[in-house]
Amino acid sequence: MKATALDHLVIAARTLAEGRAWLEGRLGVALSPGGEHLQFGTHNALLSLGPEAYLEVIAINPDAPTPSRLRWFGLDTPELRERLEDGPVLIHWVAGVAALPPSPEVLELSRGENRWALTVPADGTLPGGGVQPSLIVWHTPPPPTRLPDVGVRLASLRLGTPDPDRLRTWLDALDFAGEVEVYEAPQPELGAMLETPQGLVTL
Repeated sequence: MKATALDHLVIAARTLAEGRAWLEGRLGVALSPGGEHLQFGTHNALLSLGPEAYLEVIAINPDAPTPSRLRWFGLDTPELRERLEDGPVLIHWVAGVAALPPSPEVLELSRGENRWALTVPADGTLPGGGVQPSLIVWHTPPPPTRLPDVGVRLASLRLGTPDPDRLRTWLDALDFAGEVEVYEAPQPELGAMLETPQGLVTL
């Protein structure tokens, strides 16, 4: 069975245009169009991190109807909305698994031709404050197989948490394979270093 591995990083922004401009300015490469998530009233743009992983910039879609449930990735929480007033931020990561157990948190989702299953808490909050990954299973070829390779790679992902042993145990139970540094911090925090054509960039 394939080991659990990084699927994608999630950067949130007040608007998709703001998020794209911020990330493209930092990385010096263009993002690819994503699409709309009708169930959550959001939309995104994408960036390849190589053949196995990618990055998404996500924001509330002002032209979409208000969803019937709380939006994913904490986008409806006052705490995240306040954070985004200072600009886009890396808020979460998603790990790809071979299978998901039956659970009310597992949702079957789609965007265009893409089909996948994802763990989404009913209250829309970020698991572990963002440092514990959501889990995904793709039913169609994942985005990295279709995104242009612009030469950006993830060099490291750092996860700070008040309970690092618990997070390490959780990742070990998933059989997670990847370069992730878990460390103790007063509150959940994420950081990523990306290799780009212009050098290393820290998010």
